[in-house]
Amino acid sequence: MNELMNLKRKVGEYKEVLNNTTAYRKAWNESLRDAIINKLEEIIKETELPAEIETNEKVENLESIVLNLGQAKSGLYEKLNNDVNRHLIKHNGSLVYQQLFNGKVVVLIMYPTIEGYGQPAPPKQVGIYRPEEIKPPFIIRHMESFIKEMTNWEDYDDDDKGIAPPQPIGFNMNMHEGLITDEE
Repeated sequence: MNELMNLKRKVGEYKEVLNNTTAYRKAWNESLRDAIINKLEEIIKETELPAEIETNEKVENLESIVLNLGQAKSGLYEKLNNDVNRHLIKHNGSLVYQQLFNGKVVVLIMYPTIEGYGQPAPPKQVGIYRPEEIKPPFIIRHMESFIKEMTNWEDYDDDDKGIAPPQPIGFNMNMHEGLITDEE
């Protein structure tokens, strides 16, 4: 029987992980979801951040809470003719608390995007947490990281080492690169 001791230990660990999943899902439903929403609402109110909170509950145990900075005209537009312009809409970014399949919660920062201008940057994963790890100070730190990333995105220049703004869709060349001139 000694040859099965290692396997028995691993089976015990497996059962513990399965029990954790059930407990984590229960914690989300009984208290964590509401605690996250309440803290985010408090932060919005206290900081006067122009944001709204959305929930996605379409798939049981894969629910999410999204602090969304909304959308607006980007200031960029396509000139369709002398009288008509098509504005490019900017999605201002969001902070996401998403349940994972195992009941843990992933926190993601979704960067701003401008429709029709480049590819969106991939989300930044802040971390994956057990429900008992998500306390109000953590939510405040997540918000600080989120606002810092949004500020860096908005204030992008060549000195930044962070996220780059989207590159135009196409061949990624300067408007004048590759053009044939009379001098050639």
